[in-house]
Amino acid sequence: MKTKTLALIIVFVALAAALNIAGPKIPAPYAPFLFYQLWEIPIVLAFIAIGPKVGVAVTLINTLILFAVFNPGANAGPIYNLIAILSMFLGIYLPYQLAVRGCKTENFGNYLKQHIKVISISATALGIIMRVLVTTVVNYFSVQQPYPIGFSFTQPAALAFLPLSALFNATVTLYTIPIAIAIAIPITSRFKL
Repeated sequence: MKTKTLALIIVFVALAAALNIAGPKIPAPYAPFLFYQLWEIPIVLAFIAIGPKVGVAVTLINTLILFAVFNPGANAGPIYNLIAILSMFLGIYLPYQLAVRGCKTENFGNYLKQHIKVISISATALGIIMRVLVTTVVNYFSVQQPYPIGFSFTQPAALAFLPLSALFNATVTLYTIPIAIAIAIPITSRFKL
């Protein structure tokens, strides 16, 4: 791995961790135990601006940090975050691949500027679809498990939770991907990453 890539991974992991610690936490009005935060934006930014391998590496390291620092109760929350982010990446990947196909690295920022609406809308829509689908299935089975995996929900309680979870995951994706793309444009057009 190149030193530059390793340094960028460290920067994005540090930024995600700092936003998790000191960033705003806004409780979802429909489920106050779920919080809107900004820490996923640098992770998605790394995926878009530098590439899928770096985005996945940042995600995995971030998960380890969540377990080590933010998870004293040893519950499975960081695993759910990992699944949510990786499933969102699946939705972003196709528009990302179409965007970089036939595009030289030094022109990627300009290409993004020219096709921002199509890329942003398709990446966001597919990101929402994949994240909601995967997390809904995972949540259905996991929340019925005992702690530390789940919350020992009954099946009716799990079914009642799924729409709240789907809404949360959709809205997180709805702001995370467009903000990451908007930040990626000036970064990729000014720097050769």
